[in-house]
Amino acid sequence: MRSRSPHVRLVGVGALAAAAALAFVAGAVPASAAETAAAIRLEVDAREAPRKILHAKLTIPAAPGPLTLLYPKWIPGEHGPTGPIADLAGLKITAAGRAVPWTRDPVEMYAFHCDVPAGASSLDVALDYLAPAASNGFSSGASATTQLAVISWNQVLVYPKGASSDAIQFSPSLRLPAGWSHATALDPEAGGAGGDLLRFATVSLTTLVDSPVLAGAHLRSIPLAANHRIDFAADGEPALAMDDHTLAACKNLVAETGALFGTRHYRHYDFLLTLSDLVAHFGLEHHESSDDRVPERSLIDDAKRKTNLADLLSHEMVHSWNGKHRRPARLMPGRFDEPMHGELLWVYEGLTQYLGDVLAARAAFVTDEQYREMIAITAAEMEATRGRSWRPLADTAVAAQVLYEARADWALSRRGVDFYPESNLLWLEADALIRRESGGRKSLDDFCRLFFGGRGGAPSVIPYTADDVFAALNQIQPHDWKRFWTERLQATETSRPLAGLAAAGWKLAWSDTPGEMVKAHEDAGKNTDARFSIGILVNDEGDIPDIVPESPAARAGIGPGMRLVAVNGRRWSHDVLREAIRATPKQPIEVLVENGDYYRSYKIDYTGGERFPKLERDGSKPDLLARIIAPLSSAAATSGKK
Repeated sequence: MRSRSPHVRLVGVGALAAAAALAFVAGAVPASAAETAAAIRLEVDAREAPRKILHAKLTIPAAPGPLTLLYPKWIPGEHGPTGPIADLAGLKITAAGRAVPWTRDPVEMYAFHCDVPAGASSLDVALDYLAPAASNGFSSGASATTQLAVISWNQVLVYPKGASSDAIQFSPSLRLPAGWSHATALDPEAGGAGGDLLRFATVSLTTLVDSPVLAGAHLRSIPLAANHRIDFAADGEPALAMDDHTLAACKNLVAETGALFGTRHYRHYDFLLTLSDLVAHFGLEHHESSDDRVPERSLIDDAKRKTNLADLLSHEMVHSWNGKHRRPARLMPGRFDEPMHGELLWVYEGLTQYLGDVLAARAAFVTDEQYREMIAITAAEMEATRGRSWRPLADTAVAAQVLYEARADWALSRRGVDFYPESNLLWLEADALIRRESGGRKSLDDFCRLFFGGRGGAPSVIPYTADDVFAALNQIQPHDWKRFWTERLQATETSRPLAGLAAAGWKLAWSDTPGEMVKAHEDAGKNTDARFSIGILVNDEGDIPDIVPESPAARAGIGPGMRLVAVNGRRWSHDVLREAIRATPKQPIEVLVENGDYYRSYKIDYTGGERFPKLERDGSKPDLLARIIAPLSSAAATSGKK
């Protein structure tokens, strides 16, 4: 999953792993005799999606006696118990037309108990999903507008407790508003066309939950390569105007992932891109598709394209290998009612963050200079994160399920899901180490081909542990990788994790003018970024969502949740604040701040002028960063990458 940007951005390798692959073929795991059952029929009526209502009817084979039905709780890729149970409504259970009473479990809120009456062979279940109108949340956030909807199947179904999600079979169908088109990784049912009802092939519950549907009145589909396409829907037709450069970058991405991993663990792949200001914005990985949601003008507005799209598609596509095919053993319990354990998210998400950024450069979504500025911003943000002094990176992974939805205020003191940005820098360090110690003969690319490659084809899942990661790294380049990662994951320090930049021949430096990516983030996010000078980020309304601990603004007494009113006696604006910071070597800054019902003036003791992160070359070392982001495929190398 690609988190919403804080910037406002079991078995071993080898024969045992091969055996595990056969045991974890997605959607086709052999079920025991006790688990084998007829498919559950699921019909979803999305014709009222513009009203934020989805209706569902299920026919569940069942034998007489006690039965527990579950609503999916732990959603793959979201790393937490995020199933939107509070939005389930209208639950009615019947058998042969007669009502069957149900009771919710008093401890497990996602479980419903009932008794199947004598003589019945199935239950009929009706339910509604009341989709939120607000954009907060991931897939349980806003997912439907007047013109489009993303249907996540886990939100509109229940299933019998007991069997694994691979063993439970579903035959899904879907009705859409008149005139809407759709895209999904699901295959249509053979001969299943029937009026306005879309019928899909029978799949396991695992595969169904892993296969959302993008639908809308304005939807385009463009082939990228054999068995690859990008499907995008928007609230209005003008937003679908993808330019030639972006289309070429999407095609490059397909070529670059093939060159990086050496094989593909899917039959076909769909980028499902939602362009809307009225849905939650994030990315969520699936084995044969990705659910990517960005502001409506992200294809036609340069700033939004750079900040919202540049590395989102690459990040989520990498997850098809890292997160879906290879998955931490404790993140794949095989049941949606069992907890997931996130201690290896520094691999699942952190390595994906690193590779996603690198692939964005290799595929030419961003230029080399834009990539370097992205890394500089990440390094500067880690410097500003004072929570590193008490919370080790490892704990951010373990606590992911509570950190994803943590408040924005005090985030730099608390730490958030830093296994994305900080692990990005740490995997750069690992890549540089391999390149240096192998004399340039090996790189992290070789690790990716070894660890995530193998035989391609239909989706399959091979679990791994930390020791498997260390062993594979050691196979590429001998090193004490367990110590390398343990030291970095368990450290509590305020120093910046910049060893990777240094090893790659670069260092973090500062400029008095904002770079292209900083300006794009400010434009797209409607904010003024003064975090690295006086220590605040201010949105266009003057609100201060968070403050850099120990910064000049923090020492002056300013805190999160306050609102900037005036700067040096003049009503605040982006330009007024910028001019005041630029003048600080000669003139101090005094601000008027609103805090609830009160106003107060604060003098900020700062004389450093404007300060924006950039990378600066260290000529005494080879430029490994240039080698890292050089295209691997001939397609990208000849497509105008700069």
